[in-house]
Amino acid sequence: MAPQKKHKILIVDDHPIFCLGMSELINTEEDLLVCGSVESIRKTGEAIDRLQPDLVVVDISLKDGNGIDLVQEIKKNYGLPMLVLSMYDESLYAERALMAGASGYIMKQEAIPLVVEAIRCVLKGDIYASSTVKEKVFKRITSQQNVDSRSPLDVLTNRELEVLRLIGEGFSTKEIADRLHLSIKTIGTYRENLKEKLQLKHFTGLVKFAVHWSNKILH
Repeated sequence: MAPQKKHKILIVDDHPIFCLGMSELINTEEDLLVCGSVESIRKTGEAIDRLQPDLVVVDISLKDGNGIDLVQEIKKNYGLPMLVLSMYDESLYAERALMAGASGYIMKQEAIPLVVEAIRCVLKGDIYASSTVKEKVFKRITSQQNVDSRSPLDVLTNRELEVLRLIGEGFSTKEIADRLHLSIKTIGTYRENLKEKLQLKHFTGLVKFAVHWSNKILH
């Protein structure tokens, strides 16, 4: 009997211990194989070209940018199925991930018992997400969601949301600029946009908002 063909999985995550644990878990399955892992957006394209994975697992927070942007890039250039793993609560990021082109979203706190199920679901061409997230995405697609009922954060772009998160995690403007490979002036512009969209008058208010929100999405 011919050996069963294994589906190749590429992991994009900048936490080595998590990658190792996830790889060991996935590789125990007869039909799945982690073909490689990379820690940055910059290295992902080369890894996809070289390893030819069947599915990509993407973290939201990467050392050189936002996983949502990477999802859009992979969808556009490769059309591969993707599963997003994140430490952040699904209430905001899951919808953005699915709208960007991912086929599934799972929180890292749930990853160990559910990741194999999620991977198989996505490989079959199905969507893996909670019923609440699926309903939100369906309403957004069919334009049934009342604009007045949306969170103020829904009007932020993915990049603005990333800057807000980094502010909340205590990064300075220069550190954010270095991390995202942008100029300090550009980050300053994002800060002003955030204050305007969130209706905050001062940067101190923006910092307080960002810290409160960052703590909330982690729990």
